[in-house]
Amino acid sequence: MNVTETLSQGLKREFQVVLNATDLKARLDDGLQGLQGKARINGFRPGKVPVAHLRRLYGRSVMADVLQNAVNEANQKIVTDNGLKLAFEPQIRFPENKDEIEAAMEAKGDLAFTVALEVLPKIEIADLSDVSLTKPVAEVPDSDVDAALERMASQNRSFASKGEKAKAAKGDRLMISFVGTLEGKKFDGGTGEGIPLDLGAGQFIPGFEDQLEGAKTGEKRTVKVTFPENYAAAELAGKPAEFEVTVDDVQAPEPVKIDDELAKAFGMETLDALKAAIREQIGRDFGAQSRRKIKKSLLDALDGKYTFELPPTLVEQEFGSVWSQVEADMKEAKKSFADEGTTEDEARAEYRKIAERRVRLGLVLAEIGEQAKVQISDEEVTQALVERARQFPGQEKQVWEFYQKNPQALAEIRAPIFEEKVVDHLLGQVKVEDQSVSREALYADDDAEEAGEAKPKKTAKKAKKADAKSDEAKSDEAKAD
Repeated sequence: MNVTETLSQGLKREFQVVLNATDLKARLDDGLQGLQGKARINGFRPGKVPVAHLRRLYGRSVMADVLQNAVNEANQKIVTDNGLKLAFEPQIRFPENKDEIEAAMEAKGDLAFTVALEVLPKIEIADLSDVSLTKPVAEVPDSDVDAALERMASQNRSFASKGEKAKAAKGDRLMISFVGTLEGKKFDGGTGEGIPLDLGAGQFIPGFEDQLEGAKTGEKRTVKVTFPENYAAAELAGKPAEFEVTVDDVQAPEPVKIDDELAKAFGMETLDALKAAIREQIGRDFGAQSRRKIKKSLLDALDGKYTFELPPTLVEQEFGSVWSQVEADMKEAKKSFADEGTTEDEARAEYRKIAERRVRLGLVLAEIGEQAKVQISDEEVTQALVERARQFPGQEKQVWEFYQKNPQALAEIRAPIFEEKVVDHLLGQVKVEDQSVSREALYADDDAEEAGEAKPKKTAKKAKKADAKSDEAKSDEAKAD
């Protein structure tokens, strides 16, 4: 096997590999001899089938395996001998001349093929001793606890019948029965009995609740609505429908009570215990937001420290993923780029910058994690997988089996764990100072805090929000596993 580098341009490499006919024949003979002891062919004793006969029967199949193994060996040799880290699996180009391929398959001619590679850049770890970050930290205000208690009490409040002559108003609960028709015909899911409907809660199709305001117990009304264009049931989306509705009862909410009984309804012994649990949960939410902000600041600092060539295919894949989501969001919102105050070219440029940033940070975090010998335990992966499975009630077993059988999907579970560990490692190397802020400041939109941007384009702002919210470091495509 002869390997010759034919291209070295940026992060792209190409090598020509030549397998001579003598080598191919030797590999083929070895494969056939290995098959000789296993083959069971009528008319021949086990292990006594002539190699020539085996070649007539299985020669092409064995040679296909020979070529595949030779390609794998060539790839490994190229990577090892040149100390390369691959961004993608090598691309193999065989000769277009069919006669040349046929000669190689018969081990009567040399086979020359090209191996095209895209490699990862060499990254020198930057010094972070001059990086100082501010971590926003907010105390849980009593008003947040009180507001949460009010919401919980409202959700748990009782309703009492208003009587036959009372009219329904917003905030009331109606018990209704209905039959829906589409072009005069009933449809699946369009019938219900004893269904609670809270006026003003927006639980039903837009316009449905409005047409029941003022109704009395026992009253029948015809409600005409149009299903939203993005309705989950495609056969109903965007279509007009009629519902014959009977108001079985009109109920008014009883006064909200915030006491020990409310606490017991939520599994707590006392109101004080419920307040403590609420405060703890809000505190965890605040902590998660603080983490997101300090992580964003850290990634911004890293982004400013590194400049290197990016693997083009990695960038294109990331941009494709981002852009497909942009197009889907705009289609759902029924908006054009002009509606957003920009053009498609400008939007593409903004989102390409995001794709480049994500790829760059992913490679940086992967390299830092590798050099720091960041490890992920099986227990950590298992716990993360359990949490993922819990997101699909009733399908936990199927979700678990899916990830266990799909290494690439499992790598997507490992990647965020790896990334967070690398972030922890880096936060231990930079100066971090806590800063007490209000709840509003903690959750303030990053774009609203930027100075010098009088009228930023909406699409550009969305791009930055997407970047801040999901600064996917793509370390799973490098060394996350």
